[in-house]
Amino acid sequence: MKKWSLSFRLWHWLNAFVVLALLGTVFLRKTFLSWRDNSEILVTKLSSIQIEISSEQGALLAKAVRAPMWEWHIIMGYALSFLILYRIVLFFTPSGKQNYTDIGSASLHKKMVKVGYIGIYTVLVFMAGSGLLLTFHEELALLKETTETIKELHEAVFNLVWVFVAFHIAGVVMAEITDEKGIVSDMINGGEH
Repeated sequence: MKKWSLSFRLWHWLNAFVVLALLGTVFLRKTFLSWRDNSEILVTKLSSIQIEISSEQGALLAKAVRAPMWEWHIIMGYALSFLILYRIVLFFTPSGKQNYTDIGSASLHKKMVKVGYIGIYTVLVFMAGSGLLLTFHEELALLKETTETIKELHEAVFNLVWVFVAFHIAGVVMAEITDEKGIVSDMINGGEH
C-alpha cells in the first residue's frame, strides 16, 4: 500500500506550485515591478527623450505595467483557497491524516514538525481569507480603514509563509541526507508503508 495517496501527492505539489507562485508575485512586486522605483525610472527616461510626465503619471504607468502580474496573484489566491478546502477533505483520508496520528508517541522533533504543519495551515487559511476579503472589499462594503488593516495584516503574516518555505525545504534536505532517505521520492511516487 502507498504511504501517500495520489490525491494527497497532487494536492501537495499543486499547493507547492501555488504558494511559490504567490511568493514570486510578491517578490516581483517588491523588487523589479515596484511601482515606486519604476515610476521614477519612467519619469527620468521619458524626460531624457523630451517627454515630460508628472510623478503621479509615472506612478500610474508603473502600476499599469505590473497590473497583469497582480492579476495572477489574485488567481493564485483563488487556487490557494480551493486547495485549502481540498486539504480539509483530505484530512479525513488515511493518507491525509497520517501526519497527525500518534502524536503522543512521536519524538520531540516529529511533534515540532506536526505543530509546524498545523501552524502553516493556519497561516494559509488566514492568507486566503484575508486575500478574499481584500479582493471583494467593495462588494462586502468594508470600510476603507478596515480594508487597510486587513491589507497590513495580510502583508505582515505573509512573511511567515517565507519562513515556512525556507524551513520546509531545509528540513526536507536534512531529512533526505540523514534519517529519512527517499522522503522526496515518496512524495512523488507514493512510497511504501
